[in-house]
Amino acid sequence: MLPSSMEAKRYCCSRRTCSFIGNPFNSVICDLYNIPELAKKYKVYAVDLLGFGWSDKALIDLGGFTALVSASGLPEQVVGVALLNSAGQFGNAKAETTESEETVLQKFILNPLKTVFQRVVLGFLFWQAKQPARVKSVLKSVYINASNVDDYLVESITRPADDPNAGEVYYRLMTRFMSNQTKYTLDSVLSKLSCPLLLVWGDLDPWVGPAKAIRIKEFYPNTSIVNLQAGHCPHDEVPELANKALLDWLSTLPSASTVQTV
Repeated sequence: MLPSSMEAKRYCCSRRTCSFIGNPFNSVICDLYNIPELAKKYKVYAVDLLGFGWSDKALIDLGGFTALVSASGLPEQVVGVALLNSAGQFGNAKAETTESEETVLQKFILNPLKTVFQRVVLGFLFWQAKQPARVKSVLKSVYINASNVDDYLVESITRPADDPNAGEVYYRLMTRFMSNQTKYTLDSVLSKLSCPLLLVWGDLDPWVGPAKAIRIKEFYPNTSIVNLQAGHCPHDEVPELANKALLDWLSTLPSASTVQTV
């Protein structure tokens, strides 16, 4: 979790199992206040997927889309998805996509120069973003209760970011996002979803306000919204309320004797 990818947790839930899916640069440490409560009633997996958290760094995607895409692609295994102040944008219906054949000049000169420029710029931005002082400053801007921002929380973010391959992850994430903004959109993923969706939303989030949660519900009616007086990370700021919202919603999902996991 870094200033460019600070997204709250996502949960894929199947039968009696919950899977926590983290972000590129935070880890399961960020589920500190949530796992014990959910584990009282459910089998909980907090996984650092390939490229996430403390795992080996490779190609990654945003955690919210990982949960949504998994649920839409495996409807027989997932009975619900919960998002907390999730990232992701809706597509522009009026946008036109045009593809033209790559010229020799573009292929052998312009594109290589563009790649070098992007690596230099994004490399510097990543180095700057992962500095502890910078991380703490950003956290304080999105946490309404700044007392939660301590050295332990800061280290849970900076430690995965110090992985030798973390810079490469950041580069691939940003360049692929910039080149595929019209392809990976909330509406394209939600249109394939078939299970209930829960949005636990910190209404005081300066980055992702409650209007986004409302728009998601308008697009995908099988959505429940729980509004909390918290910032970008309600699961950490008001864990008791976030846990209650998750447990109440989980109790409404269909159950089965067979445990399936995502």
